[in-house]
Amino acid sequence: MLKNYLKIALRNLTRNKIYSFINIAGLSLGLACSMLIILYVKDEVSYDRFHAGVDHIYRITTQSFDKKENKERKDGNTGYLQGPRFTANIPGIKSFVRVQSRTTDFKKGTDIISHDLLYVDSNFFSMFTFPLIEGNAKTCLKEPHAVVLSEDEAKKQFGTTNAVGKTVLIKDKDEFIPFTVTAIAKKCPQNSSIKFEILLPMQESAEDAQNSENWFNFFLNTFIVLSPNTSIQTVEAQMKKFYDADTKDAIRTLKAKFGPTVDDWKAEYKLQPFLGMHLSKDLPAQNGLSDASNPVYSYILSGIAIFILLIASINFVNLTIARSVRRAKEIGIRKVVGGERKQLIAQFLGESFLLCLFAFLLAIAIVQLVLPVFNDLSNKALAISYLFDIKLVAGYILLFLLTGLLAGFYPALVLSSYNPVQTLYSRFNFRGKSYLQKSLVVLQFSLASFLIIATFTIYAQFNYLTTEKLGYDDSNLVVVQKWGMSRNEAALFKTELLKNPNIINVAPKNGGSWGTVAKVNIDSIMLFAYETVDESYIPMLKITVLQGRNFSKNFPSDSSHSVLVNEAFVKKAGWKNPLGQQVSFWYNNQKYTVIGVVKSYHFESLNQEIGPQLFTMKAGNEYGVSFIKIKPGTETASLKYIEQIFKKLFPVSPYSYTFKRDENYKNYEAEAKWKQIMLFSAILTIFISCIGLFGLSVSSAEKRTKEIGIRKILGASVNNVVAILSKDFVKLVMIALLIAVPLSWIAANKWLQNYPYRINLSWQIFVIPGALVIFIALATVSFQAIRAAIANPVKSLRAE
Repeated sequence: MLKNYLKIALRNLTRNKIYSFINIAGLSLGLACSMLIILYVKDEVSYDRFHAGVDHIYRITTQSFDKKENKERKDGNTGYLQGPRFTANIPGIKSFVRVQSRTTDFKKGTDIISHDLLYVDSNFFSMFTFPLIEGNAKTCLKEPHAVVLSEDEAKKQFGTTNAVGKTVLIKDKDEFIPFTVTAIAKKCPQNSSIKFEILLPMQESAEDAQNSENWFNFFLNTFIVLSPNTSIQTVEAQMKKFYDADTKDAIRTLKAKFGPTVDDWKAEYKLQPFLGMHLSKDLPAQNGLSDASNPVYSYILSGIAIFILLIASINFVNLTIARSVRRAKEIGIRKVVGGERKQLIAQFLGESFLLCLFAFLLAIAIVQLVLPVFNDLSNKALAISYLFDIKLVAGYILLFLLTGLLAGFYPALVLSSYNPVQTLYSRFNFRGKSYLQKSLVVLQFSLASFLIIATFTIYAQFNYLTTEKLGYDDSNLVVVQKWGMSRNEAALFKTELLKNPNIINVAPKNGGSWGTVAKVNIDSIMLFAYETVDESYIPMLKITVLQGRNFSKNFPSDSSHSVLVNEAFVKKAGWKNPLGQQVSFWYNNQKYTVIGVVKSYHFESLNQEIGPQLFTMKAGNEYGVSFIKIKPGTETASLKYIEQIFKKLFPVSPYSYTFKRDENYKNYEAEAKWKQIMLFSAILTIFISCIGLFGLSVSSAEKRTKEIGIRKILGASVNNVVAILSKDFVKLVMIALLIAVPLSWIAANKWLQNYPYRINLSWQIFVIPGALVIFIALATVSFQAIRAAIANPVKSLRAE
């Protein structure tokens, strides 16, 4: 019996090749999409769970409140003191580890290369489970000139992982000092918030450890281990009590130095579970920690997976039902010759499970094929082996059974219940089924339209972010980094570069993003971006000076008494006449006069609102980068010359460059990734929806075969028949658009609120996707409608 069922199932598959391919392909695409997203979500929720005792590891975080601005801020950073002082004075805390990120120069032969590394406390490997290939986990970070390398870094440095006892030259202050390799660590797991290639012992002077003002410096991560059964609320209350007592003298000193405004800022220390860090929106993994993620991504992808899988599964059911009509006579004959209903149900279920099996196997092949592309999109290093988790395999088996039952059970019950006389004479129909199918089409195309409109919105916003004028000229602008560059070094570098006719201009600037506070309007304290530049910076970048003048060599006092500010600074300060206003850095006993106002430009990404910005030529400030304007089309020659001059003047500094326009583009990598993800989701959804529509059109055409034949005999043209068969489906798609457009407008408008600079939702964003959806739907339906319309009416009416 089973052999017979299998033979009939395979015969039906081969006889209806197109139907079988579409049915299996639709389900396999839905399954493959779901499997990929399951891989992503599984990886997201598994972060950091490999550490032993991870449930007792917490990060110390800061929750501060600014009374003046009435703002609460949360920060995952701390300073030197929080870890050791809380551990020494609060019983529930067993140990602490601080993790500080830095970039340091390494020397190998004559080459000097910058490396990102972590400074950590000596008990790092006691708290975190990172296995060592070689070395002692307890002692490897005890000595001040010890270094721990990952296995990959050891191979880069020495060509082997057998490197314990060897030395590497690392820059410490102004000279390269040999550090001894004391351990080699295995490669950090993919799902780790702490990833390292190089570890150095934490550098903390006795003065820093004793200085209570370091309570108010925040530049590293501090992790602690709590004793079992310790109440987090109790520990946080004890931390607050100790902090208030231990900082009294320090706060008194700060008040004398900065004034009574110190009281406007209050801070409390909280504990964040280590496992909650990766997906935290308020306190993400940052400052040396890796792979901070947003849980919204997992929610969106999970929602997409559920919808696609649901649509694919229901399409599978619909197509099975639609094609089952052709087997009515077979079923009638089986029942006439003694076939029982349970045998028919078993046959349909068996065929359904066989189709599901093919779809599952094809889905696994698709996942294996597209996984590298998905990894690139999601910034992951996922492997298909992640799918073969016991829980996931159980879920796949359950999904396989549910899909097979859904696809086979309903047609089996319906077809097996009909009177054999009716089925043999084709006098039957599937009552009630049309409403289910039509509702499904509306649901499918509502979702597809929603995703297409969302994709158009993301594309439009991304295009805006990457093409909007920034307020300065970033074309042909090379950025060369050199930390700690003095005035004389910058001047010499500039002079040498300008000897080349391909180089138009050079302007040094401070490295990184500096921020500070100063007093305006006598006693009002303001936070702003603090830029150290020279007189070439403003004109070279074509930043507009709205009032006053730029810095000038003709005014020597500009480097000691003058500043420029942007419009945002003037607005926040409330100045009507900014020229001549005083900016007081009272803590340094320095006052500067505003000599010019520049037009606000986007010195950060368009994801952030332009804030107050101040420019100075203060002699004591060092430069960190040089902006070099080159002639278009001279990139190769200019870069070669810049490298040559840099290595000649700074032989012990690593050379690297970027183009400013590329730097700006990288600010929108997240939007670029989501643009692609939404595009693929929209294409996949519309494709699977069209499969469902195709199934419905097949079912409709087969039910109306005789009607079409009669219409043709009475003179109806092919166009008339196609219009009759298509109009009902167009109505369904229009209903779907009426549902999708307002919902997508609400969602797009809410999403765009995350951007201070954004597009306006124009009619094109809704009309173009709507027209596209209607066109695709018509193309899908027309195929079957034309086929039915050109059929010979004599054949369709022969049974009459």
